Amino acid sequence: MSETPALPAATPTATTAATATSTATAPNAGNDNTAVAKPSTSSEDSIFSIIYSVGKKVAIVGSIYLVGYMGWSVAWLIAPVILSVARDQLAKTSEKKRDIAKASALASEKDVILARIDELPAWVYFPDVERAEWLNKILKQVWPNANHFARTLVKETIEPNVALALSQYKMNGFRFDRIILGTIPPRIGGVKIYDKNVDRNEIIMDLDLFYASDCDINFYLGGMKGGIKDFQIHGWVRVVMKPLIRSMPLVGGLQIFFLNNPNIDFNLVGVIDFMDMPGLSDLLRRIIVEQIGNVMVLPNKLPISLSDEVSAVSLKMPEPEGLLRIHVVEAKNLMKKDISVLGKGKSDPYAIVNVGAQEFRTQIIDNNVNPKWDYWCEAGIFTSINHLVGFSLWDYDQSMPGVQADDVLGRASIDISSVIKKGVLDTWLALEDAKHGDLHVRLQWYKLTADPNALQQILLETQLLRVTTMSSAVLSVFIDSARHLKQARANSKPDPYLVCSVNKQKKQTAMILRDDSPVWEQGFTFLVTNPNNESLNLKIYDQKTGNDIGQYTYSLSTLLKQFNMEVIQQPFQLQKSGPESRLYMSLSLRILKAGEIDNESEALEQIAALQRSTSVKTPDTPALASQISKDDQVKIKRLSAETPITEEEPVKSTTIIPASASLEKPISELASSTLTHRMPDTISTAGDHGLGRIQLTITYSAQRQKLDVTIHKIMNIPLRDPSSIPDPYVKLYLLPGRSKESKRKTSIIKDNCNPVYDASFEYLISIAELRHTELEVTVCTQKGFLSSGSPIIGMLKIPLDDSEITTPAGLKSWFDLQPELKHE
Repeated sequence: MSETPALPAATPTATTAATATSTATAPNAGNDNTAVAKPSTSSEDSIFSIIYSVGKKVAIVGSIYLVGYMGWSVAWLIAPVILSVARDQLAKTSEKKRDIAKASALASEKDVILARIDELPAWVYFPDVERAEWLNKILKQVWPNANHFARTLVKETIEPNVALALSQYKMNGFRFDRIILGTIPPRIGGVKIYDKNVDRNEIIMDLDLFYASDCDINFYLGGMKGGIKDFQIHGWVRVVMKPLIRSMPLVGGLQIFFLNNPNIDFNLVGVIDFMDMPGLSDLLRRIIVEQIGNVMVLPNKLPISLSDEVSAVSLKMPEPEGLLRIHVVEAKNLMKKDISVLGKGKSDPYAIVNVGAQEFRTQIIDNNVNPKWDYWCEAGIFTSINHLVGFSLWDYDQSMPGVQADDVLGRASIDISSVIKKGVLDTWLALEDAKHGDLHVRLQWYKLTADPNALQQILLETQLLRVTTMSSAVLSVFIDSARHLKQARANSKPDPYLVCSVNKQKKQTAMILRDDSPVWEQGFTFLVTNPNNESLNLKIYDQKTGNDIGQYTYSLSTLLKQFNMEVIQQPFQLQKSGPESRLYMSLSLRILKAGEIDNESEALEQIAALQRSTSVKTPDTPALASQISKDDQVKIKRLSAETPITEEEPVKSTTIIPASASLEKPISELASSTLTHRMPDTISTAGDHGLGRIQLTITYSAQRQKLDVTIHKIMNIPLRDPSSIPDPYVKLYLLPGRSKESKRKTSIIKDNCNPVYDASFEYLISIAELRHTELEVTVCTQKGFLSSGSPIIGMLKIPLDDSEITTPAGLKSWFDLQPELKHE
């Protein structure tokens, strides 16, 4: 089992350290415009400050005059003032935090510990996390040279992706003008080296990274000039050294990435400071954070080659360990965040699932503190060591459009290694950062295999799951390069980028300037529903014109027939391009295979449920049926709709043994739990108690943990008073408990003794709970029934431990209504 200690985000702070200067010019910059900072004059700053101050005062006075002139309510004036004050206060708080963090980055470790005992480096909390002060001294020495590499990374990788994302919002022309990362190097709070459950061909370490820079970054957006200062980032960075080689430098390459989204903060300055208002500010910040995640947060990695002996495909092609299927079932007892006229209302909760940079969001359940989402998602897992699945619950607030005003309802997390160990993890999580609340989730681990014969089994399982978005395989794609692309413009080479897609999933490479033979060396991963009938579609576009300059379609069924289901560095002739246009790429297909279930009883339950779902076998129990008493046989009579009979015809009885029955139970217990079937299409009697009969279909899906109950019709409700025909409806409850959350109710059908509903209802319930649950069915009328005036016509209780319920067809039967039962 892999080591899985928790790694908190311990942010070292020090109020005693002094802040550093905010600008510095990196050496060896040459004539690169991104490296040389041109000093701005104080007169320009003064003029801008005066114009800004005058404009601000004019706007304030003008708004007050406008409110009075138009005769508007004073609320139009108060609301912007409150918003402005709150914004200024938030800006001051953020600036103070940034200043303290910058001071911490410059301070020694001793000063940090003495200044704030409550926020210590990670090595203080965990004995397996080692001190890294020696590493901080090395970083300080090499930072001027690393500064140049970081500028290149930002300019070549971050800039085109941010520009492309902003262009989708009609905000064009984004580019960095000056990039100076400053003199303050990143600080390492602790180092953890893994020596167990690690491949012998690699070295894995985690670094508690904290970077509070004195950067000076300028950019242009649509002709407007802005800047970024006080950039900060904090999170756990994983460094994987692989493969180990026998020549210097002994390590073939590095893979650097954040395990989860780091905490990122920065300050917008310059003319674009107006974007530091709600909505626009959130957009720019979100895009920058997303693009950093697209480069360095799992499943994305920053690969660095250190030796020519190691091919790019071995270092940069995605290597998923497996797939995690996540079922967000429900939550209960959440906090009430909405404000109503009478005080505290309820909440409109939704859940967000984070696995590295992969994020999934459930639907919003309005006005409910016990929501049931039944939401499914899948995440590729690229490392299981010390990796978490994060859950956060939020209350949706739509009162302020474009503003992130949702309130947090709690957070929880699960270590992925614990799911791998158990195979299936079905649990309730107590929410953190909340006064109360619990979250019900179910996670299942799937490992990957290169055996094409495993495809049919996983396809059957996903079909039984009845969720169309679930996958059966994982496709890894490595786009190496293209050669001899056709020109999109006369006398000019294209600016190519490639888009690859499988179904609705789309991934895109970086854009390469002025090159008809671009080298991308980028890898992507796709989840495949069925490789037999899906394809990988690739198109190359020219960024300047948007024209298609080459395309190719690869059928995944072809990959199933390849050795080891792989194609490594093969050339493919591009269509709608030049005669010599080629695309070089590598492909790898892996089939999902359910992980081993650690809990033996849970494994047996799942196997039994799957067997009942695929084939129905009637137990051979004639000897057992002969021992059933007559009273037991007529306790609950069920009539199937497949073979019509009349009252005069003999009734054939078969027995159904509940799924919870075990071989250790005595025969008498088995006999008492059996139920008698009858087989009609329509009935002409009102049942043994003269109250009528009801036709139901009950089906349970073990894979989805969902119980479906369909109320078809009621026949022969007795008419006691011809002047008062019943207005029947049906109520359902799950026992024990009869909680209001389990209540379901049909519509009311007026003046009818043979109502037809065909209404379906769902319950989310685990196999273990199902074995001890009963379904209470109550038929009522709006009018008083019998002399007592009770609205209840009849009712019955159905145990849900019947094996027929878990078959694909489910249990479709008629049930005799019984007299009203007193609730326990």
